[in-house]
Formats: sequence, C-alpha cells, structure tokens
Amino acid sequence: MDVNWQEMLFQFIGGLGIFLFAIKYMGDGLQKAAGDRLRSILDRFTTNPFMGVLVGIIVTVLIQSSSGTTVITVGLVSAGFMTLRQAIGVIMGANIGTTITAFIIGLDVGAYALPIMAFGAFLIFFIRKNSIKNMGEVIFGFGGLFLGLELMSAGMKPLRSLSAFSDFTVTMAEHPLLGVVAGTVFTLIVQSSSATVGILQGLYAENLVDLQAALPVLFGDNIGTTITAILAAIGASVAARRAAATHVLFNIVGAIVFLILLHPFTLYVEWISGVLNLESKMQIAFAHGTFNVLNTLIQFPLIGAWALFVTKIIPGKDVTIEYKPKHLDPNFINQSPAVAIGQAKEEIIRMGDFAVQGLQETYEYLKTSNKRNAETAYQIEDAINNLDRKITDYLVDISAVNISPIESARHVMLMDTVRDIERIGDHFENIIELIDFREVNKVKLTEDAMSELTEMFTLTIGTVDKAIRSLDTNDIELAKTVAEQEDLIDKMERKFRKSHIVRLNGGNCSAQAGIVFVDIVSNLERIGDHAVNIAEAILGKRV
Repeated sequence: MDVNWQEMLFQFIGGLGIFLFAIKYMGDGLQKAAGDRLRSILDRFTTNPFMGVLVGIIVTVLIQSSSGTTVITVGLVSAGFMTLRQAIGVIMGANIGTTITAFIIGLDVGAYALPIMAFGAFLIFFIRKNSIKNMGEVIFGFGGLFLGLELMSAGMKPLRSLSAFSDFTVTMAEHPLLGVVAGTVFTLIVQSSSATVGILQGLYAENLVDLQAALPVLFGDNIGTTITAILAAIGASVAARRAAATHVLFNIVGAIVFLILLHPFTLYVEWISGVLNLESKMQIAFAHGTFNVLNTLIQFPLIGAWALFVTKIIPGKDVTIEYKPKHLDPNFINQSPAVAIGQAKEEIIRMGDFAVQGLQETYEYLKTSNKRNAETAYQIEDAINNLDRKITDYLVDISAVNISPIESARHVMLMDTVRDIERIGDHFENIIELIDFREVNKVKLTEDAMSELTEMFTLTIGTVDKAIRSLDTNDIELAKTVAEQEDLIDKMERKFRKSHIVRLNGGNCSAQAGIVFVDIVSNLERIGDHAVNIAEAILGKRV
C-alpha cells in the first residue's frame, strides 16, 4: 500500500496544532472562570508540602498545564512567596494533575467534537455574560481537543502498513530506554506532555505500539515537560533554579525507578485493564495516572532530602526579593498597640528600602537596557504593592483598638507614608515602561539628555534613601536635607525641560525622544515630592 506522505504529515501537524491550541484555549477559559486568582491560591494554601501537592493538582486541572503550574511556582519561589519545600510539593501535584487530560482524551467522544465546538462558539459569540463566555471557551477547547486527536489519529493510520515503523516499535519494546528518549525528545519539541500522551493513546488505540513499548514513552513525557520550568528559571533567582532542578530530578528518578519495575508495572496495567474493562486510550490514561501518583508517593518522604540536595548542587542565597511581611505580628494589636505600630514602622522601612532598590534597578535599566534589571524592578514593585496591602490592613486593624492621641498621630503618619512609598513604586514602573518604549521604537536619547537623566536619577535616589533613613532614625537634620534636595529636584526638572526644548528646536532631538525624556523627568520630580512628604512627616511629628 502506497503512503501519501504529504496528506499524512499535513493531517498530523494540523491535528497537533489544533490540539495544542485547544488545550491552551480550554486552560485559559478555566483559568478565567476560576477568577484568575491562581497565584493567590498557591500563595495562601501551600502551607506545607502535603498541601502543596493538593494545590498543585487543583491548579493544574484548572489550567490544563503542569508546565504552567510549575512556571507560576518558579515565579513564586523567586519572589519569596513560597519556600523550596512547598514548591517541591506543588511540582509533584502538578505531575498528578496533568494526568486528568489523558483521562479526558480517554473518553470516546471524537464523533461529537464538531457539535461540541459549535456549541462553545455559540456561547462565545452570542452570550454577553463573561462567565458564560469563559465556559464557552472551555467547551470550544474541549471539542477542539478531540478534533485535533481525530486528525492526528487519521494521519498516523497509514503507519500501520510500514514495516520500518513496525520494526521501530518492536525495537522500543526490546529497548525501553529508547522509548524514554523518544517521549522526552518529542515532548521537548511540542512543549506539551498532554499532546505526547494524546498521540501515544492514538498509536496504542490503532495497535501501532504495544504496551511494553508505550509505557517507557510515558516516562519520557514527564522528563520532556520539565523544559518549560528550565526556561522559566534561566536568569531567575537561585531559589527558582533550585525549584526547576527539583522538577527535572524528580521526573528523571521516577522514570528510572519505573524502568527498573517495567515488567511488573506492565502486568499491573494489563490486570487493571481487564478488571475495569478499559478501552485502549483509557489504559494509557490509567498507566499515566498510576505512574505519577506512585512516583509522588515514593518520593514525597524525600522532599527534605531533595531540597537539601539541590541547595548543595546550586549554592547561593535563597531569595533576593521577599514579598511577605516580616514584622506584622497580629498578636501585638490587642496586647500592645504601641508595639504593633512600631512593628508596622519596621515593615514600612523594608518597603522604603525596596523603593530605593527599585529606583536603582530602573536607573541601571536606563543605562544598560538590560532586561534583567527591568524584571527585577517589576518584581520589586510587585513586592511594594503586596506590602502596601498587608501594612494597610494591619494599620486598619490597629485603628479598631483604643490608642493614645500620640500613638494615633504616629498611626496617621505611617498610613500616609505607606501611600507615598507605594506611589514611588508606581512612578519607577512608569519610567520602566518609558524605557521599554525607547527600546521597542529604537528611540535614541542624546548624550546631553542621558547626562541630565543621570544627574537627576542620582539626586532622586539619594533623596528617597535619605527620606527612608530619616524615618528609620527620626533624624530631623536628615529630614531637612531631604526637603532641600527636593527643591533641587524641582529646579532641575524646570532647567532640564528648558534645555530639552533647546535641543528640540535645534533638531538635535527627535519628538519621540523628547516625550520619553520629559516623562522620565516628570516622574522623577513626582518621586521627589513623595520623598519630601515622608520627610515633612518627620519634621512635623517625631515617630
């Protein structure tokens, strides 16, 4: 029988494309339907590794991507929201959660794929309510998943007549390591273990591979899916790289253990298939689910050992930016409100130090155009926003108890200071966006403009730092210095605006460069205003 290679290839890659799109679309719909609070769920409920496993399962089921869950987890570890031990639990849970897709694929509803998609499209285009639209995306993606699988299966059917393919599958059955490599490489290419498992289910359902050859490919899929976490960890913090390394090692060790136990595991899958009368696709789904659950059970007691091991092989400081507050103990609010106010002040100092650090990173981004500086600054701004919410909530709780007039004045001053520091974060975020605009549109600032920005940045960073130090030490003289420097920033802004107009009139500066320059200068001037607000609070009332 002649094989039409073009038709086979087009059906396969077209089906794969539809499958990958559908699974992402379904995941996006589920994520929006869940309220898009996945990071909050991961942050709040991963109190220990066991809870981490459960949350990892739930989030992966919601977004239909173990890679997506792992990337979110790597980001949270990098930000200090989650410890390495908690992250390992989430990663284990993500591996279990991703098996749900295989069970969905195991349902034989391929004949109804098109009407399911039509119903989903109707909800998306003809219903105004967002929650229904989100459900329409889920339904459309669900139908698309099966359409993609049907096309891939149709494309793979002619392989049955090829002796070369039959010989290859026999070789895979005799050499399981070859199956692991095949699963790993293909998952690395398509960046979706769900797609690889779906293809494997199609091959197995068409009797193109036997169980002995299919199972090692499953083990390889789990190794291949770690590539996304590795990519997410490149250039990230030490803690994030450790989380990604744990993901890789966890799946490699699992594959090795089950390769050793391949014969009894194959007998188990055959036995469970007979007992439950499972169809071919569902047999692979049960094998996939059992493998990931058992792998997690085997390695769960080793979480502490894994954390220690990756700490040894990837040395360095754990976290660069810690989002969580360190000093806000709720027990002090009722027992000693004065101490609670002091605790809030300590946390505000931390928040202020973040503002200084964020400004420094923004300045470095302006000078070097290094994206890593921008990413760090964005993380810092996120940390400032988080601390703003936590500190404000803490101060509101303090206001509910009886405090003296002096403590009340301190309380009001701290509330105002939190707002000023949060606004400083907003302004350096604005500056980053302006630098991004410069980079994307290839806008070139003149040497004079860069020299003026350097002068103003240096003065502004120093002013904010002095304002935070004056708050920390109650230093009246330092607060006066801040007020004097803020006057200099105001004068500098007016002077640099005039010099910019001269450059613009002389044709030395483009209009776009002028907009970027003026907006950066304006944001720096506003940052100076917030710094002096902090200093004036010290001058008006000592803390």
